[in-house]
Amino acid sequence: MESTRFNLESEQVESIAGKSETMVLSMGPQHPSTHGVLRVVLELDGETVVKARPDIGYLHTGMEKLAESKTYAQVLPITDRTDYLAPMSNNLGYIMAVEKLCGLQNEIPPRAQFLRVLIVELNRIASHLVWLGTHALDLGAMTVFLYCFREREQILNFFEMVCGGRLTTSYFRVGGLPNEVPKDFIPRVQKFIQEFPDRVNEYEGLLTKNPIWKGRTKGVAQISAEDAIGIGLSGPSLRASGVDYDIRKREPYCGYEKFDFQVPVRTEGDVYARYLCRVQELRESTRIVQQAIDGMPEGPIRADCPKYVLPDRNKMKTEMETLIHHYKIITEGIHPPVGEVYFAIENPKGELGYYLVSDGGPKPFRFHIRGPSFVNLQALAKMCEGRLVADVVAAIGSIDIVLGEVDR
Repeated sequence: MESTRFNLESEQVESIAGKSETMVLSMGPQHPSTHGVLRVVLELDGETVVKARPDIGYLHTGMEKLAESKTYAQVLPITDRTDYLAPMSNNLGYIMAVEKLCGLQNEIPPRAQFLRVLIVELNRIASHLVWLGTHALDLGAMTVFLYCFREREQILNFFEMVCGGRLTTSYFRVGGLPNEVPKDFIPRVQKFIQEFPDRVNEYEGLLTKNPIWKGRTKGVAQISAEDAIGIGLSGPSLRASGVDYDIRKREPYCGYEKFDFQVPVRTEGDVYARYLCRVQELRESTRIVQQAIDGMPEGPIRADCPKYVLPDRNKMKTEMETLIHHYKIITEGIHPPVGEVYFAIENPKGELGYYLVSDGGPKPFRFHIRGPSFVNLQALAKMCEGRLVADVVAAIGSIDIVLGEVDR
């Protein structure tokens, strides 16, 4: 998305209300409702938005170029810090891209696949909870924010159980998982999943039929299916405009074809429709987690491929060969064959894709992320034109962006 600079002075332009004097104003980058360091340059005719242009690049962390100086294992923590509300999804997308590069797609044990699905669906719930709480807070509903973070805290506790991290997890590994989950992990997730549908009912009881909420969201920031496809929208923002596209269904990975779930789709394309899609996704992710628990297979959690996969850490304590194997992979890195791959997953915000080019060395020759927040933000201008300034806040929240990924 091209960053555009504007002269912050009033000027004569042709506005939607006819020839009149308009004013150019900056919303952000310090504005709390821009969900990060996003600057939106607004051209206003009174309180009506004539033009809206996202002006990005205030973080510019250079993550993709940084990754090209790291070994494949060292890149993993970088992916946490793009969309830091969905670190497990970031980890999974990258790890599966590396597995595809190494030809390991069909070598991952079933138990590792099921645990991956369980964990990333918990992460989808956690990400949607942050979106719902902050989006509601943007529009004046504070209680929902407190409720959502109450449940999100429980999910972060689960992440801490399996990897020691809460926000930046760096959990998955090439070939499977680094360690087996603790014995009390599955029972605690089961208890949470049994209680969570009632919590979603609480959120909806506060918002879905609330006349103030509906007044701020229904018919606001609409975008058609044709425009959504043209812009490149994905995830709930695309499905709320009537396009039934979910990578978990269209190009299943991690065994998603074995799970029974529905993809929520609406046709209105407004803020309210995007809200309904994500709330329904909370319920569907709950179903997926329950199915993963019910069908959890026994067995190993890593592929048997010493060339690319780290050994069992417990064996490192008793077997010198295993310790040496671990040491060589960590210090020298893996060497995927020469080639290039693109692998995409359904991140909570949409299509998250990783493009990797290998020259046969231990570091990616080229590394690029197709991030949903970055692409989805392009829709903001279309959503806001002709609306009031207050609707810009609702539009930004409804897209569900994370500026760490936009400005990566």
